[in-house]
Order: sequence, then structure tokens, then C-alpha cells
Amino acid sequence: MGEDFMVIWRGLRRAHMECAGMGWVFRKVFSVSWCMGLWCMEAKVEVLDENDWWSKMEQMKRGGEQEMIAKRNYSCGDQQTLSDMAYQLGLYLGKTLVVSKVPLPNYRADLDESHGSTQKEIRMSTETERRVGNLLASSRGAVPVDETSGASSQWEKQSSLTLNISKSGSVLEVDTAKERFNVELKHRQEKIKASDSSKTMQSFREKLPASKVKSEFLKAVAANQVLVVSGETGCGKTTQLPQFILEEEISSFRGADCSIICTQPRRISAISVAARVSSERGESLGETVGYQIRLEAKHSAQTRLLFCTTGILLRQLDIDIDSHYKNYSTSTRHSLEAWSGAQLDLGLVSGAMMNIFVAMRMLEQFLYSSLVGMTIYKLLDKIKANSFLGNPSKFLVLPLHGSMPTINQRAIFDRPPSNVRQVTFIVVPIHTAKSMMTDLCITVFCFSFSTFRKIVLATNIAESSITIDDVVYVIDCGKAKETSYDALNKLACLLPSWISRASAHQRRGRAGRVQPGFCYRLYPKMIHDAMLQYQLPEILRMPLQELCLHIKSLQLGAVASFLAKALQPPDPLSVQNAIELLKTIGALDDMEELTPRGRHLCMLPLDPNIGKMLLMGSIFQCLDPALTIASALAHRDPFVLPINRKEEADAAKKSFAGDSCSDHIALLKAFERWKDAKRNSRERAFCWENFLSPVTLQMMEDMRSQFLDLLSDIGFVNKSRGAKAYNQYSDDLEMVCAILCAGLYPNVLQCKRRGKRTVFYTKEVGKVDIHPASVNAGVHLFPLPYMVYSEKVKTTSIYIRDLTNISDYALLLFGGNLMPSENGEGIAMLGGYLHFSASKSILELIQKLRGELDKLLRRKIEEPGLDIPAKGKGVVDAVIELLHSQNVRY
Repeated sequence: MGEDFMVIWRGLRRAHMECAGMGWVFRKVFSVSWCMGLWCMEAKVEVLDENDWWSKMEQMKRGGEQEMIAKRNYSCGDQQTLSDMAYQLGLYLGKTLVVSKVPLPNYRADLDESHGSTQKEIRMSTETERRVGNLLASSRGAVPVDETSGASSQWEKQSSLTLNISKSGSVLEVDTAKERFNVELKHRQEKIKASDSSKTMQSFREKLPASKVKSEFLKAVAANQVLVVSGETGCGKTTQLPQFILEEEISSFRGADCSIICTQPRRISAISVAARVSSERGESLGETVGYQIRLEAKHSAQTRLLFCTTGILLRQLDIDIDSHYKNYSTSTRHSLEAWSGAQLDLGLVSGAMMNIFVAMRMLEQFLYSSLVGMTIYKLLDKIKANSFLGNPSKFLVLPLHGSMPTINQRAIFDRPPSNVRQVTFIVVPIHTAKSMMTDLCITVFCFSFSTFRKIVLATNIAESSITIDDVVYVIDCGKAKETSYDALNKLACLLPSWISRASAHQRRGRAGRVQPGFCYRLYPKMIHDAMLQYQLPEILRMPLQELCLHIKSLQLGAVASFLAKALQPPDPLSVQNAIELLKTIGALDDMEELTPRGRHLCMLPLDPNIGKMLLMGSIFQCLDPALTIASALAHRDPFVLPINRKEEADAAKKSFAGDSCSDHIALLKAFERWKDAKRNSRERAFCWENFLSPVTLQMMEDMRSQFLDLLSDIGFVNKSRGAKAYNQYSDDLEMVCAILCAGLYPNVLQCKRRGKRTVFYTKEVGKVDIHPASVNAGVHLFPLPYMVYSEKVKTTSIYIRDLTNISDYALLLFGGNLMPSENGEGIAMLGGYLHFSASKSILELIQKLRGELDKLLRRKIEEPGLDIPAKGKGVVDAVIELLHSQNVRY
């Protein structure tokens, strides 16, 4: 048997490698089934009848059937033969020998007999059944549903947006105030221009390419409603063109009516550009020039030019290259071959640094290197081992994050004094990860730059509109980790990929913005020329549920037909997936129209699943936990992971989780203890001891306040009642996990025991792994049979992030719709993926309780002011009783 298994394994491995070399199209056509290889061990291999199969495939192609399933045990060679036959007929061959007219996902739960679905028996004690039944009977008739309750008028009353415009005087007084403001703006602008410092700055601005086309640009703006300007990076598009318009409007006494908004892709970009422009205008930031990013702003009533992130503006408006390197040397070929996958040749990067610093003898200049994500830390290890750059007396390694406080981010733009003589290198990684304490980041700025030189190691965060004056050399690796969405498998992917030529152009532009510069590209010109001209639009790379929800809220018609009019329409399957999800969470009805719940979700600037969790938290009096968890999921996890203290950081995170088997409970407990430490003025020490980011925790606290205001605006929270009225069950772990289930559904995992360990399966992709950063990583047995999760992403494997272990009762009461199982003797969920069996009395009890709970929820959604404790006390008490009686083991 062992030899047979090895033969099968080698055959499957060979087929897998062959398929990997056939290109993207053929990989979509044929995928090797690993579980079939194990099935082959138990059944005799059959002989393929090619003529019979050819006849069957031709008949299917001509007929009306979409697919043909044959659970046969063929050898790997025969499977490849079948794949070739299907390919010739324009068909697709998938796992478990499925021949189809349309492309097939990598996994089909309905065809996986071993792991595709589960039959779970619901066990309930007689005492529990009696108590729940009595509580439910006490509430019978207490939750009437008024079908003619005027839900739409109630919605309009609760959520209509009003503009409060104060009319403090006559039109004449308003005009007079405008005239005074126009005169004031012009007088101030002329006074600043007359100063010596402004004249020096003006002479610098006149050297920029944008200055030469100022007159032509202003004429074009005056003559056109829409104007597209294209120019080299660093020519002044972002900093100069808005100033030209502002100066012209102020000079023409139209400054009071002028409002210019300039969007930026990153928070740091909006802040740094606003600071630069205000400096060029000779005024303080927040006067005529300001910025606004999420939960942070610096502007005033005088601000005429505002830099902001794209999300702020939207809210206000409500390569795979087959290359051969025959002409290159052996060492160069080995280096270049490393770029075909996820691994980067760090020796090539550090070698380029050595070339710049040693061979070229340019030690007085600064350098910027663009890298991929956590490759930064691998490069740091490489540099430390370098005999020249690794000298500890001259070389200091201090991480600097893109997520650190903005006041500290700005310091990277500081230029050291011109009289620097001593040469010591400071390596500054810039990225959006969180693998180092922010307090440690602040240490960077405790050193005087008079004794250091900067080497900036950055991800593509530095491609945005930032100028680091002292950067002269750029090293570009040509790669970036980019998020994409596999609609066929309903899977987000985060994998290294070639950048676009536009991104390469931006990377080159980080050098030479204010002085001559050089860019080293660590890839051949043939790869550069074969790159996409521009990065794929986000609409083609992301799940679309939030976008689809906004389209419906704006009453733009059918989602699919509206998006089909886009310049680059998304995959129809992506649109279909988004609509199906919105229907599953109750935001859209069967006619794809907004439900009352969908209208409420439109008012929350969140992923619809997170928004639903907020609503459910306020309804079931778990508001504080829902606010905390939602703020972390919408922003970022507050836990940090130092590379050299990973075990300690993991232990700290697991100590917060306790025995809950929940990443969400871990961050909830961490936040609560941080607030306690903050009240005792120990928050900094607490964060340092427990590997937490104080900046992220503070951001979470600010976002909690923002979310609370939004819930108040749509009527789900009445602040006058106080926080206690909405937090009766905030300390009830079972209820908090049930609220998580309500929000995160249909993101459900099955936990299946295999001996002394547990394996995990999802409906969409089958077997998955828990992300190493989870508190559940390394846990072999779990007390409850299911998990809900926040994110599923493909990197080196398919990982699940942010999980919570939940009971079958939580899933039955707070998950999706219940339906009869195929045999009529149980309950099914997720389109039949999950099956539950029980005695007739228990099934009837659960269905009645779920029915009453759904009625209560519908009425609460339509009437946000409904007092749930008063109107549905018996139903809520029955739910609590059942959740507390969950089985400890499965």
C-alpha cells in the first residue's frame, strides 16, 4: 500500500507541476484533486474508455446540460487524457472528474464527499428544552409585526439627511461679508508675497516645469469644465497647479467663493503635501491651505485649498512574463530568475547599495529603496551581515511605519544640516505593517540627523505624492504585493506581482525632485517594456459588495447594468458574488432592492458585514464590544509583532484571549485593559509590556465615537439613555460571540477532528489554514464545532484571519436562513453545506425561536426606536438561555 501511495503521490505531483507550466488559461481548465489521490488508495484504478468519454462529452456539448459528473477512479495519466479531450472540445475539466461548459472553481463542496458538508446532531437536555419553551411561550404575541406600519416613512424620518443653513442676515449682509473676506484674502496674499522669504520661495517655484505653463493652464481652466493635465513626476502637478488657481481667484477678488479639493491616495501624502504648499505660501498649515483625513483634520473657515484622501471626498459627495536570459551572464541569470516568484534576490539589492556607497563614493547622499512588504526585514538581516554597512558603530536599524503617528512620519522628510561631516547610516523602513512598537519608532527622532545618513526601505507607500528632499538614489525591485479578487473561487489574494510602468515611473521620481538623482532598476528592460502601462483599477481587484450597496442607495438602477457602463467593467461574476452576499446578510431582497436593513447599512461607512455587526450589537445590548471589534476590523489590529520577540508577542495576545479561542475577544479585552491603564496614566507602559500599538488603540477609541454618532443618527442609539442601557450583555461572552456570528456570516468554518488535531474547511475553497498570527494557531482541539472569521486570503497558502469559535446554537439563531434538509428530517444552512439533525421537538423549538427572533429583528430594523427589552424580553431571554446551554465539546 505504501508503494502504491508513493506512485500516486509522484503522479499527482508531476501532473501538478505540468499544469503549473501550462499558463493561466489551462490552470483554470484542469486542476489536480489531492483528495482523489487519497481515494485512489482505497479503490481499484479503472481503465479509461476514451471513445466512450469522447462520445459523452460531444453529447453534453450539443445538449442542454451544463456539466457532467463522473466519480470514477482513473489514473493520473488517464485524468490528463480526459483534460486534453475536454480542452479540444472547448470544455473544462475540474476536480472529481467534472466536465463543464463554463470555467470551474478549484473546489466544489457539493462534490467533496469527505469534507463537502457536515451532519451535526443538536443535543439539548430536557431541562433546557423546557426552560427555553416556557420563555418563548411567555413572549408569544408580544412581538406583533405590523405589515402596514409605514416603514418607508419611518425610514425617511430617521435617516433623512438635512442641511442646516443658518440665515443670520439679509442677502446684502452676506454679500458685504464676502467682499470684506475677498479683500482680506488679497491683502494678506500681497503682504506675504512682498516678504523676503516669499521671494526666495517664489524663485524656487519658478524653476519648476509647471511654472512655464501657468498662463496657459489658467486659460484652459477658465475655458473648460473638465481638464486633464499630464506631466512628469515632480513637475509640480500636485503642489503648483492648485496654487495657481487659488492665487488667481484671490487676486481677482473671488477668493471667498473658491473651494479647491485635491485628493491623495494616502494619509501621509495629504498631510505632507498640505504642509509643503502652506510653507510655499508662507503661512501656517490650516489657514488657506489645510488637510482632512479620517478622524484627523487641520483646516479652518478660511481654508480654500483642502488636501484629503479619496474616501473623505467620496463621503462628502455621498505579469507573468515568459523571459529567457540567454544573453546575460550566469550570475545575472540566477539573480533575475529569482524575480519569477515571490522570492526577492536580496543580495542584488544590498549589492546595489554597496555599489552606490562604495564604488561611486557618494556617501554624502541619501538613498531610497522600494521593496515588497516584509522583505524589508529580510533585507535588514542581510545588511547587518554586510562587513561595511553592518558596522554597529556606524549603522543603526530603526523601523519607521506607515501606520505610526503622523507627527513622527513627517520627520522622515527632514533634511539634516548642510555642515554634516561624520557618516553614520540610519536605515528607515517605511510600510503599513505593524511589526514594531510605535514607541520604538519614536526613538528614531531622538537622534540628531547631524550624525546620521538615511537609507529608506519602503513599500509602495512611497509611490504617492511625497517629496523627501535628500533622497538622490532609488533602487527599484519592480515588485509589489497587490490585492486581487478571484471571483471564481470567491477568494481575495495578496501575492507579489510586477508593478506597472506608471508605478515604476513614480518610484524613479522619488529621486531628483529637488536635485539631480539616479534610479537603479533591478530587472531587465524587456520586463519593464512588458509591464502593464497602468495598475489594474481597484474595481477589477476587489470584492464589490460595498460599492453595490452604494449604487442601490443612489437609486442608479440594476447594479449589473450600471457597472457594465464603466470604462473597465468588473467581471460579472464579481458583481453576482457581491449581490448574493448582500442578499445573504439581508441588505437586498430577492428583487435586488434595498431592504430597511440595507438602507441603514448605507449610512455606515463600513464593510456591510461589519455594519451589520454594529446594528446587531446595539439591538442586543452588546454595544461596547461591537463598537470595539468593528473599529479594529475597519482600521487595523492593535497587536504588533516584533520580529525578534515573536514568541513573547504571541503569548501576550493569547493571554488576552484566555480560553475563548477568539481573536476578536483578545482585541476586545486588550482594548478594555488599555482603557483601564489610561485612566491610571499607565497606557504607554501597558502598550509596551503587551505589544500593543497606542496609536492604533487611540484611533479605535476615536472611531468608536464616530460609529456611536452614526448609530445615533439613524435612531439605533439614544444617547440620553446612557451607555448602560445598551450594554446589558456586554460581559456575556456567549452573546458577544453570537453577535460576531450575526455580523460575519456567511464566513463560517467547519472544525473537523482528525485524531489529535483539528482541520478546517470552508464551502468556497475546502481545506484552509489558520493564519500564524491568530491566537488559534497551534491549537489542536477546539471546544465548539464552528468558527466565524473576518478574512480569507491567499498568500503562500489560503489563510483565515481573525477567528472566533462558536456553537451550533449561535449559528442556528444568528446565522443565515434556515431551510429543510434534503431528506426533510433536519435543518440546512449555507445552501445545504451545513446540516443539523435533532429530535422533532427540538427542531420545532429552534425553528419557532428563530422565527420569533426574526420577527423581532424585522420590527426593530423598521422602527429603530423600538425598546427590545420591553417588547421582546421573552425572546431575548430564551436566546440567552439556549446560548448558555451550549455543549462544551463537539
